[in-house]
Amino acid sequence: MSEPLALLQQNAIKQHCRMLRLPTVGGQCARLAEQAQREHQGYLDYLAALLQAELEEREQKTVVRRLREAHLPKVKTLEEFDFAQAPAISASKLYELAGGGYIERAEPVVFLGDCGTGKTHLLTGLCVAACRQKRRVRFSTATGLVNELVEAKQQLQLRRVLARWDRYDLIAIDEVGYVPLAEVGAEFLFQVIADRAEQAAVILTTNLPFSEWTQVIPNARLCKALLDRITDRAHIIETGTESFRFRRTLGQRARKERGQKEGA
Repeated sequence: MSEPLALLQQNAIKQHCRMLRLPTVGGQCARLAEQAQREHQGYLDYLAALLQAELEEREQKTVVRRLREAHLPKVKTLEEFDFAQAPAISASKLYELAGGGYIERAEPVVFLGDCGTGKTHLLTGLCVAACRQKRRVRFSTATGLVNELVEAKQQLQLRRVLARWDRYDLIAIDEVGYVPLAEVGAEFLFQVIADRAEQAAVILTTNLPFSEWTQVIPNARLCKALLDRITDRAHIIETGTESFRFRRTLGQRARKERGQKEGA
């Protein structure tokens, strides 16, 4: 086949693929055709390779879109977490959760521990794992979520915003307990979590033992009802009290001082 004719055919195929919304097939058809010819592949093998390339590209784009829609502060994975620095945390338990069974069973996950013990990293790691499974995920701090709902109420959009939160397969609420909540804020937090109870999964991080939650939710009855929803069938993972982030900072400082002494 002459080169001008082959080029015309490729342009026609790309045009057809644009109309059919198969951009990867259009972009890869020539390269995969050359590969099929070199490897003496049959027509069906070539077609299978084209469709596989299209499927893989779509799956990758879906994962990228899910990560973007999750609004994660940073994309951190479980593979990046240094479990050796956090002996109280079971790596096998976290990787088991990353499989997503807790999402299918609508079981809460609670990370409880002091600042710097890896709670947000682990929460984010589970969110990334869920996005890789093409699940719809949304992250927010507790304060951010409450502020969003308060603003929605003021704009008479509360029902619409709550419905949007209900549609996620997994919501992750960070820093519960860091800032005291006004009663209306506590009520909104309760509503979001209660609406998902036994229906959809939620992950929380908190620096407060459950016995001290009345410090941030003064309404004792509401606090008890919220804890009842959060802890029912929950995976409660204690991350400890010793900040390995602080230890890491001290280690970096010590190495820097040693380097300065050796260079002197």
